[in-house]
Amino acid sequence: MKVFLDTNVLVSAVATRGLCADVLREVLTSHELVISDSLLKELKRVLEHKLRVPSFLISGYIDLLQQDTIFAKPVNLPDVTIKDKDDLIILAAALSGNSDLLVTGDKELFALGKVEKLEIVSPREFWKKLKK
Repeated sequence: MKVFLDTNVLVSAVATRGLCADVLREVLTSHELVISDSLLKELKRVLEHKLRVPSFLISGYIDLLQQDTIFAKPVNLPDVTIKDKDDLIILAAALSGNSDLLVTGDKELFALGKVEKLEIVSPREFWKKLKK
């Protein structure tokens, strides 16, 4: 399965132990991770400025995420109405990478449910799907 993990999931995966760390580990070991340049830039910004993670740790994390992943370039912005326009770029990248799932903690994105063939789920819903 091709899975695009939103920035909030990737931040939580590295900042805390718990569900998001488990989700990331599962995707890296058993699925195809889809990422984009815009995702990595946002991830770096959040880790650097909000969490004050040292740059060498950020670089290591980003290097890990880039190994054996699908790198998607957002092509067409989807025709959906959301407040955060940066999330349109994330959606576009997930769609252009032919992701099956977008895993996010963002309530506005989560509320969309599905965009084209892309299913949008919470980390908990993703985990439940795996256990079925």
